[in-house]
Amino acid sequence: MKHFKLLVSLPMFAMGLTAQAQLTSTVQLDLNQQGYVIPKEIYGQFSEHLGQCIYGGLWVGENSPIPNEQGYRKDVLQALKDLKVPVLRWPGGCFADEYHWMDGIGPRDKRPTMVNTNWGGTVEDNSFGTHEFMNLCELIGCEPYISGNVGSGTVEEMAKWVEYMTSDGDSPMANLRRQNGREKPWKLKFLGVGNESWGCGGNMRPEFYSDLYRRYSTYCREFSGNKLYKIASGASDYDYNWTEVCMKAIGNKMNAISLQYYSVINGWDKPKGSATDFTTAEYLRTLSKCVEIESVIKKHIAIMDEIDKKGRIDLLLDEWGTWWDVEEGTNPGWLFQQNTMRDAVVASLSLDIFHKYTRRLKMANIAQIVNVLQSMILTDQEGQGHMVLTPTYHVFRMYSVHQDATNIPLQILTDIIDTEDNRRLPLLSATASKDKNGKVHVSMTNASPDKTQTVTVNLGGLNVKTAAGEILQGKAMGSYNTFAKPNEVTPAKFTDAKVKKGTLEVTIPAHSIITLELN
Repeated sequence: MKHFKLLVSLPMFAMGLTAQAQLTSTVQLDLNQQGYVIPKEIYGQFSEHLGQCIYGGLWVGENSPIPNEQGYRKDVLQALKDLKVPVLRWPGGCFADEYHWMDGIGPRDKRPTMVNTNWGGTVEDNSFGTHEFMNLCELIGCEPYISGNVGSGTVEEMAKWVEYMTSDGDSPMANLRRQNGREKPWKLKFLGVGNESWGCGGNMRPEFYSDLYRRYSTYCREFSGNKLYKIASGASDYDYNWTEVCMKAIGNKMNAISLQYYSVINGWDKPKGSATDFTTAEYLRTLSKCVEIESVIKKHIAIMDEIDKKGRIDLLLDEWGTWWDVEEGTNPGWLFQQNTMRDAVVASLSLDIFHKYTRRLKMANIAQIVNVLQSMILTDQEGQGHMVLTPTYHVFRMYSVHQDATNIPLQILTDIIDTEDNRRLPLLSATASKDKNGKVHVSMTNASPDKTQTVTVNLGGLNVKTAAGEILQGKAMGSYNTFAKPNEVTPAKFTDAKVKKGTLEVTIPAHSIITLELN
């Protein structure tokens, strides 16, 4: 692996001096350059009927011995409130295009069952449906993001679902909702018209999907003052043709187009590797694949800018995160994986990148919220009522100070590693923002697997007297929390920050993340 010094000048990279043995980095805040607001929806979540994300994760039912509020796990509810979840996507994922919403309304004991053919052949009893999801969003205080069924559903079905949820009129669907116990309509802003239409959502060509989108979205009406924000099913990773075709064929009939990107290092047709047992080389490969999302976002945005010069259509990254082999002894179709400091660093590096592109990028939804892939929370698989917060949860909580704050552009001079798969990884990542009250927060990640970094932050004329905050670190790159040891990786007070005449000096241990408030 080659080792260089890298100047990160947003949004461009440039090579610099050869790295020294001791890691040192410099961050320059640019207070004279206007940044964009970081929408809180960048911190969005994703919940699918997959494994124990819904059942046993979010929902246990009113009669469960596990403490619950109206059927929702109390411990998970509180953890999500503490996280300030802004938006939650549901019911999928691949499941969305096999989901027929009318199976999930009415008395639960009379709802039909189905087999979840996408995820493990699990029997889905539909006890968690529209009412349960929309009420959950109200309890958490977040916006619902509904993914509609284009792959196997009908135009009429989707149109009636929107009416059922949002109409306050004397109409068949509104009256059916009232009959099922909800008098007032819900507010629904985010509506996805299909999901992964290039794959599990129908294996469509972009030209065909574009025409379907235009047809389906036409009949998704706005009722009772509710305003829909309609989202087209966008590309996977590097499929720039999908974005170009949809942008040209759909145009301003959509409010946004989605994108999906996972940090999978071995490819989809091979074992993805262990979530907890990995080498330093695999750690570096994962992070370098993670930061490659920046070039992917830039290329999709460039296509959008060329076609939509006025910037009317937004980009949403509605699935992202790590994807490992499932934990031994679990259903391979349930995608249950552990979550280590490596995953936490993936989260912080990704969020740092997202903050830079919010001129177009208006939402991101990490996959997934509980018990699936890079989740915030794990609950036990035997229904004993245990819950643990993952390192990724702690990153999202530490970074919540950046929600709806204004991004402060910055430059970073740091070391870079060329990884064995010919990617590059800067060893320091950072982001800064100013909130509505004028408070400035800086988050930094030392991505090095084994070296402490000394970082000098040039404050750009900002008058700072003190800096205080938190650090998230583990004893090793693979440190993680278990039900037996739930606090193996947890934030601690950070005291190694010194303010000196216009600069801030911090010492950051290997594979660790800090967030500071400047006062």
